[in-house]
Amino acid sequence: MIELDKKYMTVLDNIKSNIQLSEELKSYLEEEETEEYKALVSTFENSIHEVYDQVAAVNPLQLIALERYLLDEQFEGLYLPKILGYSVLRGRVNNSVKYYRPQEHFAEVLEFIINSSNFEQIKQRVGQSIQIGFALSSDIWITNTIDRVVNKRVKAFLASQKMHKYLDEKIRNSALVKYRKQFQSLNFETAVFPDTLSEFTLEAESIKDFLIYRAKGNYDNKNVLPAINQLLGNKSLRSSIDLYEICIILALYYNLDDEGTKLLKEDSTIIRQNLDQSGNHFMSFLNHHSDSVNGISQEAERNMAHYIDRSVSDIVTNYFSVLDKINTVGYIHEDAIAAVREYYYKNEGLSVENEAIRRSIFAKLRSFMSNISPEEYNEYFEINKTFVVYMDIFSNQKFNQELKGLSLKFIRKCLKHFIDKRSKEYQEIKKFVRSSFVEYGFMTEKEIVELFKTKRKPKS
Repeated sequence: MIELDKKYMTVLDNIKSNIQLSEELKSYLEEEETEEYKALVSTFENSIHEVYDQVAAVNPLQLIALERYLLDEQFEGLYLPKILGYSVLRGRVNNSVKYYRPQEHFAEVLEFIINSSNFEQIKQRVGQSIQIGFALSSDIWITNTIDRVVNKRVKAFLASQKMHKYLDEKIRNSALVKYRKQFQSLNFETAVFPDTLSEFTLEAESIKDFLIYRAKGNYDNKNVLPAINQLLGNKSLRSSIDLYEICIILALYYNLDDEGTKLLKEDSTIIRQNLDQSGNHFMSFLNHHSDSVNGISQEAERNMAHYIDRSVSDIVTNYFSVLDKINTVGYIHEDAIAAVREYYYKNEGLSVENEAIRRSIFAKLRSFMSNISPEEYNEYFEINKTFVVYMDIFSNQKFNQELKGLSLKFIRKCLKHFIDKRSKEYQEIKKFVRSSFVEYGFMTEKEIVELFKTKRKPKS
């Protein structure tokens, strides 16, 4: 954990002073009613959120320190419901929809809340967070947490938040998915960058998630770079597969400083040379990551290419030699197509290398399709020639189905745009679909008739 900057402490201390001197707090202390507490929340919580948002954007490794700074009675419990939710959602869950390990920060925030003088007001805003946190925790952890509570009324409240329905894994998972959606517009991601291999093994997945989140969100990561450099410079971690995967993420998305660039190249090459089946692991991770982010961009591929030591003779070097060609001349160019064909035929059809090249080509085709409008339908007709070439090379049903999905999405967009069935545009699109979709195996003739059939409005 990185300590909170003094500039943030100063702002928060000013907010705290304003809370303590406010008429809203005076009214609440006199009346001790829910409406007065809501007024307090309405007046000051947004100011705390603005500070939190700034730290999350610029200094995300200070978030835990910030949250602990707010565990102060003089903040009157403001913003704690949000912090409790963040602590619940940061925990990684396994295939059984349970935490991999106990969430101590969740316990820390919850303990402060239940001992707060404002507990009766705060508890009205934290029930769902406690329920989800308990649902994801082990029975032993929940029992120990409740047993530490002295106040019988508080103990009864906590016990009531352990919901029997969440014993069902499917219901538990559904509840977690719905709960996450409430926080999807909020930035609360952080990570711990440990020094020892044992701690790193525990934190590695969270670090990967954090790095991907920051990269895809286009955040300024200048203040994260020192922690990244320290991690890359830790030679005791160079036996770790997790560090190898982190190197892949950094190579794809991060513009490191000179020190970080040097360390990343060193780590990537050393692990690659010393790790058993490092090439297969590299390709498998790349494929899995491509799935999770809906395709790796050409820019990310080019970034990574700079970190690949071509003097190492393995499947990674072979793969990037082909990518270099594709990303230099373009995937439509006949030289790129020839390079893909030669590479693909050298490997087994379902190999990790072939899967990677299929994903790379599909990501490029999808990027093209997502950037053309219905008015540019002739561009779609033209790209179909490339569809056919790669469908022939890959002979892969999943790839064909993915292209079908892209095509149907675009055709339906065109049909919504060109509503006059007598128009030249509509007729040209219809003619193209009829002549090509059956040939490609995208649709049957009957399905094409249905696609262009006028839908009758039901009688009222």
